[in-house]
Amino acid sequence: MSTIKYTPRLADKYSQEVIPALMKKFQYKSVMQAPKLQKICINRGVNGAVTDKKLVDIAVEELATITGQKSVPTYSKKDISNFKLRKGMPIGARVTLRGEKMFEFLDRLVSVALPRVRDFKGVSDKAFDGRGNYTLGVTEQIIFPEIDIDKVNKITGLDITFVTTATSNEEAYELLKELGMPFKNIKKENV
Repeated sequence: MSTIKYTPRLADKYSQEVIPALMKKFQYKSVMQAPKLQKICINRGVNGAVTDKKLVDIAVEELATITGQKSVPTYSKKDISNFKLRKGMPIGARVTLRGEKMFEFLDRLVSVALPRVRDFKGVSDKAFDGRGNYTLGVTEQIIFPEIDIDKVNKITGLDITFVTTATSNEEAYELLKELGMPFKNIKKENV
C-alpha cells in the first residue's frame, strides 16, 4: 500500500515556478543560490496585559487558531515603572512557522486574509530590513476567517515577519512577489 505525500500548493509553486524565475532574473549558477523562505514569525503584543492576565491567554489561543500551531506567551525582559511592568510578566504571544505550515499560512494570508482588509490596495514594499527579511503589520486579527468575530472582545493587530535566505532587499522582494505577495504597484514618476 502506497501513501500519498502531501505538499502545500505554494511549496510546489516555489520549486516549479519561483526558482526558475529567480534564476533567470538574477543569473544564479546553481539552484541552491536561489533565495528561499526559511520561516514566518508572527508576534502579537497585548495592550492591557499588565492588568488582565486573561488577555494574553486569549491572544495565545487566537494565534494558535490562525496558524494551526501552538503559540507561546512572551514575557517582559525588564522592569518599566511608567507602565507598571515587572520583569517576567506576560505581555504578548508569538509563534514561528516552518515547512508545510509556513507555506499553508502564506497561502491563506495572500489568497484569503489580505483581500479581506478594508480598502486594500496592496502591501508596502518599504518594510524590508536590508538583510532579506520583510515585516508586515496587520491591524485587525479578524481578517483571518478562522477567527469568529462574535467571540472577539478586542480587535488588535499582529506583526508577521518573513525570514528569507536572500542577501538583499531586491532578492527578497522578487521571492515574495513570485510567491504571490500583493505589493503595491508604485509608478515611478520623473520629476
